[in-house]
Amino acid sequence: MQNQHVIVIGAGLGGLSAAISLAAEGFSVELIEKNDKVGGKLNIVTQDGFTFDLGPSILTMPHIFEALFTRVGKNMADYVDIQTVTPHWRNFFEDGTHVDLTPDPEAQRRELDKLGPHAADEFERFLAYAKQISDAVEHGYFAKGLDSFWELIRFYGIKQSLLKFDVFRSMDQGVRRFISNPKLVDILNYFIKYVGASPYDAPALMNLLPHIQYQYGLWYVKGGMYGIAQALEKLALELGVTIRLNSEIVEISRENRKATGVRLADGTQLAADIIVSNMEVIPAMQQLLNSPASELKKMQRFEPSCSGLVLHLGVNRRYPQLAHHNFFYSAHPQHHFNAVFHDHTLSEDPTIYLVAPVNSDPSQAPEGCDIIKVLPHIPHLDPDKPLSAEDYLTLRERVLDKLERMGLTDLRKHIVTEDYWTPLDIQRRYYSNLGSIYGVVADRKKNLGFKAPQRSSELSNLYFVGGSVNPGGGMPMVTLSGQLVRDKILADLAEQ
Repeated sequence: MQNQHVIVIGAGLGGLSAAISLAAEGFSVELIEKNDKVGGKLNIVTQDGFTFDLGPSILTMPHIFEALFTRVGKNMADYVDIQTVTPHWRNFFEDGTHVDLTPDPEAQRRELDKLGPHAADEFERFLAYAKQISDAVEHGYFAKGLDSFWELIRFYGIKQSLLKFDVFRSMDQGVRRFISNPKLVDILNYFIKYVGASPYDAPALMNLLPHIQYQYGLWYVKGGMYGIAQALEKLALELGVTIRLNSEIVEISRENRKATGVRLADGTQLAADIIVSNMEVIPAMQQLLNSPASELKKMQRFEPSCSGLVLHLGVNRRYPQLAHHNFFYSAHPQHHFNAVFHDHTLSEDPTIYLVAPVNSDPSQAPEGCDIIKVLPHIPHLDPDKPLSAEDYLTLRERVLDKLERMGLTDLRKHIVTEDYWTPLDIQRRYYSNLGSIYGVVADRKKNLGFKAPQRSSELSNLYFVGGSVNPGGGMPMVTLSGQLVRDKILADLAEQ
């Protein structure tokens, strides 16, 4: 493929993975990023002696990342050091109950016994159900890069598709088939945080997520999660990928239903035989392709996922009750999800995801200090229901009130530095669709949980990677999308 020149738009994990995967097949690859570093939402900032991972905080399915290295005869361990996280996470409830999720079966049973005599057995039955879904998904949807419900039907058959993917239930309904304890229902429902959707709207297919976590474990990158981006950047450069930073693409050139190249903000024109966009599909269609209304209408079902209010707090004390990953649950979880996904308002009582990475890596903060990263899910930007800066600050106070009430005593008094992001910041920095974090929302009524296809419907040599296309959001899935787009490009070229 030496005569095929590929331009990859955006150096998020999907773009890096695509660039590496195509360079390994002999393509000439140029990776163009508008920001000052690679990684996309996997970002980093150092401030007052604290190192904040701005984006993803959980690494799972490390074999997907390892595949990029082993395919070219490299060892991922030579590029990045990852370590397991135990417990997986700690769950806090308003009544003072706290329960760990942990990979050790005996320890897990002891933790679940806190929720009653039947919780552990119900949990085991649920995990067996989750494994059936996961095995089916990995065998076809992941491995073959299936891009629509009809491709799913053709691969599995109608009967197997209905049975294996529990298509008539929501995620919450799938959980409640097995689980009677309401706290355990909340815990399993909140695995939906990996994709930024609601368990009451997402298909039961999403119940594969707990099995994936228990099967592949949770991992942390020593020195900070950004080390994954640095490792992929190093591998890409070794494979001959040209990386342009601080270079924004403003247009994809086209002729006769084919992309011919790109135009940069400074007017530079670059030719390409193939283009891969790590910019989300709908913003790319709007901003780079100037797609007609008829094409954009086809994409309406691929609505953006939720966004988040992201607080990175450097505090001058430790909170020993915290694990690396923690969840503080809403007393009324369905009200919380309805506020975010239906009313597009800020929840009065949000479930809060809290990361305390110093538990795994003390080097991330000054001695005796802690990092408290807080992420409640909130609506994406809605032009019909705009939220003000004051609205977001009010939610910040509500979140801190909740954390202090649930055990993080005097948290406000111990904050010595802070980094604060709203959906406006996320949209501005990453051009994500309406400030979404996870790409396309998983909704069984709107899109059956599918994301947009990787092949462009407008241009025959334009492809997409990242959280807005199949197989979806999260670090492993966007990295897998880069490998699957390689397979699609090779297959399409073979047919020409």
